[in-house]
Amino acid sequence: MLTTTNAIVLSKLRFKDNDLIVKCYTQKQGVVSYLLKGVLSSKKGNKKVAYFQSLSQLQLNTDYKPNRSLQYIKDVKTDFLYASLHTNILKSAIVMFLAEVLAQALQEEEQNDALYSYIQTTLQWLDANDSYSNFHLLFLLDLTKYLGFYPDQTEIATASYFNLMDGEFQHENNSKYAITGENLTLLKQLLGMTFDDIKTIKIGAKQRQSFLTIILVYFELHLGNFKKPKSLQILNDVFN
Repeated sequence: MLTTTNAIVLSKLRFKDNDLIVKCYTQKQGVVSYLLKGVLSSKKGNKKVAYFQSLSQLQLNTDYKPNRSLQYIKDVKTDFLYASLHTNILKSAIVMFLAEVLAQALQEEEQNDALYSYIQTTLQWLDANDSYSNFHLLFLLDLTKYLGFYPDQTEIATASYFNLMDGEFQHENNSKYAITGENLTLLKQLLGMTFDDIKTIKIGAKQRQSFLTIILVYFELHLGNFKKPKSLQILNDVFN
């Protein structure tokens, strides 16, 4: 079935000598893996590979067959051209990290317009803005809305703890996964905040790293096969 869909690149992997397997989050079919045959064997192919940088936003014409594990791309073009995401070293570190998180967290092979739109628009915001040191914290926190474990805020006003396992604010520390102190304060600040407002959050590198570690534990607890991204150390080094 010939189909056209927008897509966001999650990862690419060399296959055999001259092929690539590219994993994308598509607007119409959810997570799809594509086989690019022979693209590493010629200059023409290398130009095609350049489209598939991490989190690039593309438009794909494909020969899509639902029961096939690897799909084929007939044509590709850029859907949105980033101005800074792949050239700014700080933004590139965020992109590398978030691509790895999304490649693990997104598993559904079905259409989800709200989730696609969230990823699409927030990446475009990152590309256009200069105050982004806390972008990845809010991005991951808001991503949990679409993954099904956004924090329950029923007791947020008076709670002294947040239980990562239960995903809710609590008045007593009854779990080894309960957080409090500065990280609890930051969590309360970020919940409901817009990306335009994150510049008002003033924290140092150590607290940023500490809070990010907590978010990743939250993902591990609620997503069965999620593992700490290998690019985390690079991200921390760049923002230290």
